Amino acid sequence: MTTHQAAGQPAPLFGAADVRRLAAEVDIRPTKSLGQNFVIDGNTIRRIVASANLAPDETVLEVGPGLGSLTLGLLDAAERVIAVEIDPVLAGKLPGTIAQWRPERAAALDVVLEDALRVTSLPHEPTALVANLPYNVAVPVVLNLLARFPSLRHGLVMVQDEVADRLAAPPGSKVYGVPSVKAAWYSNMAKAGVIGMNVFWPAPKIASGLVRFTRRDPPVTTATREQVFAVIDAAFAQRRKTLRAALAGWAGSPVLAEQALRAAGVDPTARGEVLDITAFARIAEARVETPSNASAPASPTAPDAPGAA
Repeated sequence: MTTHQAAGQPAPLFGAADVRRLAAEVDIRPTKSLGQNFVIDGNTIRRIVASANLAPDETVLEVGPGLGSLTLGLLDAAERVIAVEIDPVLAGKLPGTIAQWRPERAAALDVVLEDALRVTSLPHEPTALVANLPYNVAVPVVLNLLARFPSLRHGLVMVQDEVADRLAAPPGSKVYGVPSVKAAWYSNMAKAGVIGMNVFWPAPKIASGLVRFTRRDPPVTTATREQVFAVIDAAFAQRRKTLRAALAGWAGSPVLAEQALRAAGVDPTARGEVLDITAFARIAEARVETPSNASAPASPTAPDAPGAA
């Protein structure tokens, strides 16, 4: 608890002038290549933190803390924050900013200078992911972190609004696709709101969406995650084709694809967009267990990393 909270007052958060001043101190201009859009509205930070449903004893993983707008709000709500930042200047600036704005909480922050797509270890086990994610890598970052850190039980991420729709889309939706299915391997995802453009500096050209997730066990299957993800990649690479045709390369031939589909209880004339994650797991398992597939070539679409999208 901060001294402001103990006194019954809301702890101060950054406004637009604070963000611009902090950026000027280290000669930082938000870069499009890193997907940097800094939140300049305290009420938006409070909304994000409240929507994340954090318990006081949680360790929160934040990706791309930037100048620390969201970091302050997270330190007010959780026991510890691990901030993973790829920009060395911003990573170096953040501890001092927190020490100035939340001196009593400075020891509760760990800053990790690392690419969230490549990070493999953290100083503490995170229980929640709360982040304003760079638009250009949002999906692979989420998938990679869910794969790498099973201690993540829930979270809330802010992403491009159309990406939020894809992550939370159910089977049969027009925007249901690879991100939707792969995210469902790890968790239940749901849209949690929309954030306007004017709360950022610089203001993006499109709205942002909030996605809330809760970890769940993956489908029970003898197939590996990589094998299941290979089926998903193949099915959506040619999403307008029937599964019999779309999975021909993955299975070795249209006949072998149909054989696996029927063994999995899936209509070969269906399309991938109507299947849920359990159906994709059954298809992967059917191919693995089909004797006539023993000599079929391995799928070239299997991801190299756990979070490949």
